[in-house]
Amino acid sequence: MKTLIAVPCMDYLEANFVECLLNLRKVGETDICLLKSSLVYDARNQAAAKAIAEGYDYILWIDSDMTFEPDMMERMFKSIGDKNMITALCFARRPPFKPCIYKHIDVKQEGHASLPTTEVWYGYPRDQIIEIEACGFACVLQKVDMLDTMLSLYGVPFFPIAGLGEDLSFCFRAKQIDIKMYADTSIKIGHIMRMSVDENFRDNVFQGSKES
Repeated sequence: MKTLIAVPCMDYLEANFVECLLNLRKVGETDICLLKSSLVYDARNQAAAKAIAEGYDYILWIDSDMTFEPDMMERMFKSIGDKNMITALCFARRPPFKPCIYKHIDVKQEGHASLPTTEVWYGYPRDQIIEIEACGFACVLQKVDMLDTMLSLYGVPFFPIAGLGEDLSFCFRAKQIDIKMYADTSIKIGHIMRMSVDENFRDNVFQGSKES
């Protein structure tokens, strides 16, 4: 079994991410590919083409601003089984910190405009494998056969549909050909964030406290 770990990035990697990647326990024959591009969809399309051309069985997408446990890859493989694609549970790094899994996704055409609709799965079942219609690609394991099908049909399956990111655009296209997608909500991934601490932030955090 041969797996490509694909990491879209720009010109730097978060130190906490690098530490997690170094400590990650690999499964089978595993290579790592850093895809340096300012266009995430281009990096993902390149990685998909590379995985197909070089005979990989799986591709594990990990964004460069995530944190995860050393056993993450082992658990992802245990969960995927005969499924085509499974995601870990990740959250957006901005309020309201929504889970990046979706119960529903659709795109309707009105004239020349694409009108997407999505339903975030806020009340997802905890610590279970669940079927979803879309997800972010912060930590996703896919069979390369699935990618081969998608590239054959769409050419650039990660190219964004108006109003959707490259990851949800991929999921919508996969839905059109009845590819099932899943999430394992027991595999929890951290999203690295930065914040600016100013007077308002401090006052809100320490609201009601008194200084001596």
